[in-house]
Amino acid sequence: MFSFFRKKPAATPAPTPPPAAAAAPPPGTLIGSALVQPIEVPAPAPVAPERQGWLEKLSSGLRKTSSSISLVFTGAQIDDHLYEELESALLMADSGVKATQYLLDEVKRRVQASGATRPVQVKNILADSLTQLLRPLEKELVIGEHRPTVIMVAGVNGAGKTTSIGKLTKHLADEGASVLLAAADTFRAAAREQLAIWADRNTVEIVSQEGGDPAAVSFDAVTAGKARGKDVVLVDTAGRLPTQLHLMEELKKIKRVVQKADPTAPHEVLLVIDGNTGQNALAQVRAFDDALQLTGLVVTKLDGTAKGGVLAAIAQEKPVPVYFIGVGEKLDDLETFNAREFALALLS
Repeated sequence: MFSFFRKKPAATPAPTPPPAAAAAPPPGTLIGSALVQPIEVPAPAPVAPERQGWLEKLSSGLRKTSSSISLVFTGAQIDDHLYEELESALLMADSGVKATQYLLDEVKRRVQASGATRPVQVKNILADSLTQLLRPLEKELVIGEHRPTVIMVAGVNGAGKTTSIGKLTKHLADEGASVLLAAADTFRAAAREQLAIWADRNTVEIVSQEGGDPAAVSFDAVTAGKARGKDVVLVDTAGRLPTQLHLMEELKKIKRVVQKADPTAPHEVLLVIDGNTGQNALAQVRAFDDALQLTGLVVTKLDGTAKGGVLAAIAQEKPVPVYFIGVGEKLDDLETFNAREFALALLS
C-alpha cells in the first residue's frame, strides 16, 4: 500500500548557529511606557527545497485574498476596530459566518491569554488558529489497499474537473502507478476527446464509447482495470449542477453500477470545486456529499481569487478532506493540501 503525493522531505544540513545577540529584557520589564510581554512564537518548520517553489506559487495565487486580510494588521494597536475590520475581511474572503465567528473568538481568547500588544502578533495568532481549523481537512490519498483503486470524480461544468483528472493522472504515473481512465462524461461535447488528450500526454490507457451510457463505460473500465492489473481507475463523470436532479441521479447510477463490477468500489469519490465560487462551493460540497458520500475534494483556480477563505467555511461546516489544491493550468500546479502552508499563504 502506497501513500502518494506526500514525499519525504529531503535531508537538510544543520543550520549554522546565529551570532550571539544582546539578552532580551525579561518579561515584566518596563521600556519607556511599554511593558515587555511573554509572547511565545513557534519556530517555523523546515521546508523541503522541492516544496518551496510550490509555497511561493500558492502565496502568489492567494495574493488577492491575503492582501485584504493583511491590511487589518497595519494599525498601531489592538482594539475593537481591529476586530471589526478582521471580521469584515474574513467574511469578504468567503470564510462564512460560522468560521469567521470561531476564528474571532479564538483570536480574542489567545490574545488575552498571551498578553499580545501589537497587531502583528494578532496576525500570527490568527495564522495558528486558522491552521488548527483547517487541520481536519488534511488527508493523504492512499493507493494500493485495493487493486485497482477506483476513483470517481464529479463536479460542475467549468470547475476544472477533466483538467484536474489529467494532472492527477500525471502525479500518479510519476509515482509509478498504472492508471486507466474512464471517459464517462458522455453529455458534454468533446469531453471524451479532451480526456483522450490527457491520456496521450500521460501515456495511459483510456476506455471510452462514442455516445455510450456513462454507467456502462464506468462498468467496462473497472472490469478492464481488474483484468489488466491496473493500480488506479479514474472515472470522469459529466459536469452538472446540484439542482439538475436527473443528472444527479445519473451520478448515483454510475456509483451503483461500479459497485457491480467491484463490490468495494468506488474507493474514492472526489468533488472538484472552483475556488472562485466562494460560498457556492460549500453548497456544492453539501449537495454532492448527500448524493455520493464524498471522500475528498480537489479545489482548483485558487490563483487570483479573493475568496480563498472558503476552505475555512468548509472546515467549519462540512469538513470533507481536501486532497489537492490547484493554482494554475500547468501539470505541476496541483499539489497536496497542507493546513499550515495554506494558512500562512492566506495571511502572507
